[in-house]
Amino acid sequence: MKKPQDAEKFIAEQKKQLLENPECANSAYNLGVQYMEQGRLDDAVQAFNEAINNSARMFEGYVNLGYIYFQKGELERVVECNEKAIQLEPRYARGYANIGFAYLQMEKPDEAVEALNKAIELNPKIAQAWSNLINAHLQKDDVDKAIEVGEELIELAPEFGLGHNNLAYAYYCRQDYKKAIEHVDKAGACDFQVHPEFLKRLEPHR
Repeated sequence: MKKPQDAEKFIAEQKKQLLENPECANSAYNLGVQYMEQGRLDDAVQAFNEAINNSARMFEGYVNLGYIYFQKGELERVVECNEKAIQLEPRYARGYANIGFAYLQMEKPDEAVEALNKAIELNPKIAQAWSNLINAHLQKDDVDKAIEVGEELIELAPEFGLGHNNLAYAYYCRQDYKKAIEHVDKAGACDFQVHPEFLKRLEPHR
């Protein structure tokens, strides 16, 4: 991140370029990035929208808008922006992962599963997508599928604490407390902060 003085100078330079060339998508995009780094999210939204209006293929603009709308809790817009991003870049796996996570937060597990599976198909190494897929199957009350996905995840990323945590919860839902404790302990060993209430529920089964 630029120092405050440097940042303001950079913003002034980008604004000057936009005055000289109002249709310069790159300047508007750069301005949006700087506003986003400063936490000026509304200004960033305006700048990214300007960049998109000036360039039909401003993929990065949609990606950053999706991030901002997630920060603002506007999940429908997160989906909308990431859908536009993947229209421009169909192999953008993280776009599908973002859509899946947004649908998960909206408690639309069928849509979440579809998007997350697509993300994993494009990039099997996105551990967060696998982890969210566990939760999506749990939302669908499909505990067996959640466990199957979780086991695949920890084979792929054995030190991913969140993965062990979510798999532990899936085993807890199956009432396999031994496995739940095994994976919750592994989550802790990976420096993941397990929710105290979950640990409390497991304590009688140790």
